Amino acid sequence: MRSSPSPQPAAMTLDKRIPVVVHAPDPISREGTISQLRRHPEVDLVDEVTPHDDGVAVLLAESLNQALLTQLRRLVRSEGMRLVLVVNVIREAELLDVIECGVGAIVWRHEATGRRLLQAVTAAFHGNGDLPTDLLGRLISQVGALRTGAVGSPGARTNYLTPREIDVLRLVAEGSDTAGIAGKLSYSERTVKNIMQGLTTRLDLRNRAHAVAYALREGYIS
Repeated sequence: MRSSPSPQPAAMTLDKRIPVVVHAPDPISREGTISQLRRHPEVDLVDEVTPHDDGVAVLLAESLNQALLTQLRRLVRSEGMRLVLVVNVIREAELLDVIECGVGAIVWRHEATGRRLLQAVTAAFHGNGDLPTDLLGRLISQVGALRTGAVGSPGARTNYLTPREIDVLRLVAEGSDTAGIAGKLSYSERTVKNIMQGLTTRLDLRNRAHAVAYALREGYIS
């Protein structure tokens, strides 16, 4: 019979909702994605014209092209959005470009259930990386190929990572989240977040995925 306290938790939940805007190449894809996300109370769906510099943009695409890469850069650099890319295919040569544009989470379209999208949106919003396992392996291979002949040359590395930063990035590359990294390194979660924020700011990196790509390319982790 005592129903009066119930509105308070609801208000608290609303305060923590993640603003999400969906960009899609066609109305059917857009409405389908919105329908999947609408089921989750953690998500606050907003219109494309509504500015939300602390929100997440979910972009759907069949494949990548220059126009999409330009859009990704604009959303990050001009509008301050975090990015989730839902795509059918990414070619080998495009993967590093996507990460360096600022995409923190990638979801294959055939895996884009409501739960999977929520996982990616939440990870992107909190600055965590969320890449499919097969893509992470391809990223490591591609960066390793780019690194060949560069590491060890005079002046090849001008911005050094500290041992703590390397330890954290190695665990990020293995798929650990902030809590997992804190537990494995006996740090607080705040310390892990400060380490990541410090290195991304110092090296002008977009997010955790970009930081991992940098560490791989420079030979700090393999």
